[in-house]
Amino acid sequence: MAAPTSQLITLCLSLNLVCSIVIVLLNKLIYVNYAFPNMTLTCIHFFVTSVGLFICQHLNVFQPKRLPFLDLLPLAASFCGYVVFTNLSLQYNSVGTYQLIKAMTTPCIIFIQTYFYHKHFSLYVKSTLIPITIGVFLNSYYDIKYNHLGVIFATVGVLVTSLYQVWVGEKQHELQVNSMQLLYYQAPISTLMLLFIIPFFEPVFSYLLPPWNLHAAGIVTLSSIVAFLINLTIYWIIGNTSPVTYNMVGHLKFCLILFGAYLFFNESLHFLQLLGILITLSGIILYTHIKMADQKTKNTLPLQTNVSEKDPNSVIS
Repeated sequence: MAAPTSQLITLCLSLNLVCSIVIVLLNKLIYVNYAFPNMTLTCIHFFVTSVGLFICQHLNVFQPKRLPFLDLLPLAASFCGYVVFTNLSLQYNSVGTYQLIKAMTTPCIIFIQTYFYHKHFSLYVKSTLIPITIGVFLNSYYDIKYNHLGVIFATVGVLVTSLYQVWVGEKQHELQVNSMQLLYYQAPISTLMLLFIIPFFEPVFSYLLPPWNLHAAGIVTLSSIVAFLINLTIYWIIGNTSPVTYNMVGHLKFCLILFGAYLFFNESLHFLQLLGILITLSGIILYTHIKMADQKTKNTLPLQTNVSEKDPNSVIS
C-alpha cells in the first residue's frame, strides 16, 4: 500500500480538528436548548458509527476479523460508560471545566498502567502530571458554574475513559487487530447494551412521539455523523502518522474548544481559571515534548528483534 501524501494527511488532520470542535459545541447545544436525553444521544451515535463502519467494510476501507464475543463485553461496557459519563460531564459542567478535567485522563492512565500492568514511566513524564493536576484544580474550583454532580460525573468519566483506553491497547495486542477492526464489533454490542439500559433511566418515547422538533432532529443527526467522522479520522491519523502527531493536534483542539465555549455559550472566565488553563496546557505540551524526545531517541537505536522489548508506553504516547 502506498504511503499517504502530505496533502491527504493534512486533510484528515484538518477534518478531525474541525469535527472534534464541532461535536463538543453541538452536544452542548443539544443539552442546553433541547434537554435531549444523554444516553439516548450516545446510543444514536453508536448506531450511526456501526452503520458507517459497515459501509466502510463493504467499501474495503478495512477488513473485519472474527473476535470472541465474551472478550469484547468488558470493552463494550467500558466504551458505553466512557461516552455516557463524558457526555454527562458536558451536560452538567461548563465546556471549560469539561475540557480541563478530561486532561486528567493521562495521569489516570499512567497510574493504572503503573500499578496494575507494571509499566514503567520516566520521572520526566511523571513530573508533567503536576502542572496538569494543579491547572485542573484551579479551573474547577473557580468555575462559577461549579456543581458537585458535574464533578462526580467528570471524575467517573475520567476513570472509565482511562480503563477503556488501557483495555483497547491490551485487546489490540492480545487479539492482533487494529482499532477499526475492534470498533467494528464493539460499537454494535455497545448499542445493544444501551438499548436495554435506556428505558430504565430516560423518557425515550417522549422524544419519539409527536410533536417532534425537526430542528432538534437535524442537530442530533448532524452530531451523530460528526461522531462517526471523528472515530474514522482518529484511527486513520494514528495508523498513518503517529499518536504523537494526533496529540499535537489535540493541543490546538483544546484551545479552540475553550474559545468556542466562551464565544458561543457566554461562559465567563475568572482570572484564576485562565491561569489554570494555561498551567494545564503547559503540562500537556511538556508531556508531548518529552514523548517526542523519547521517540527520536528510539528511532536512533538499532531495531529490536524481540517483541517483548517493545516500548511499554506506546499505547498512550
